Amino acid sequence: MFIHPPAAEGLIAMALRNSTIDEGTLEECLDDINDFVQTLTRYPPLMVAMAMRAHLEILLGAMLECDLCTRKDIKEFVRDLEEEVLDENDA
Repeated sequence: MFIHPPAAEGLIAMALRNSTIDEGTLEECLDDINDFVQTLTRYPPLMVAMAMRAHLEILLGAMLECDLCTRKDIKEFVRDLEEEVLDENDA
């Protein structure tokens, strides 16, 4: 399982308060996550996806609780994720 970084022009980032994320940092983070995911080959892709979903749920909840984003930001983020995944697979 390999996560391909989205094209820069197609990337829709969540609006974070006091955000200092730049494109280079995002690319480095994606590379680190890809490297880690590559170590999970003993697990089926569905299990990795479910574990990542659980982790994302906790992360987004913590970001909301720490006032790093709003409920609206999270709703837009999840909606955009769904559209990107389904649109790509429908093509």
